[in-house]
Amino acid sequence: MAETRKGEVTFHGNPVDLGGPKLKVGDQAPDFKAVGVGLAFVTLADTGAKARLFNVVPSLDTPVCNKQTKHFAEALKELGDKVAAYTVSADLPFAQVRFCTEAGIDNVKNLSDTHDHSFGEHYGVQTTNLPVPILTRAVFVVDPSNKITYLQIVPEIVDEPDYEPALKALKAAAGA
Repeated sequence: MAETRKGEVTFHGNPVDLGGPKLKVGDQAPDFKAVGVGLAFVTLADTGAKARLFNVVPSLDTPVCNKQTKHFAEALKELGDKVAAYTVSADLPFAQVRFCTEAGIDNVKNLSDTHDHSFGEHYGVQTTNLPVPILTRAVFVVDPSNKITYLQIVPEIVDEPDYEPALKALKAAAGA
């Protein structure tokens, strides 16, 4: 990992370090190699050429991640196939599928970053000083040309993101 950003976020008030670059609006979205449905590798190119939301959570087995993913899934219904949405976590793909099946979520795809942590490392959201390597809570909106048009790295991992600015940016990136 090229860069470590010390104490950039907190987890229950304790500083957490993040590995990878500090991306900003206007940057090209980095490529990654995550695992999707059927244990197939998924790269940025595989996510298509439409506006995309990357809903990044530590684990779908936690209440805040669960609530965040359900909130985005519900809000995205009005945009239909104008956008693509992905929840990215360090959960195994099997756990991600179980969560979405139980929650009735079918408009947000899952990406597991357990293979080589390339999403976390390339997007600067990989925790580096916790006992288990998880992703910090974040939201990225990427437009059809792969430019980041919105991002939020949530300062306190256990807090929810700011939904409305992310959804507004996604609608703008989709031309909706």
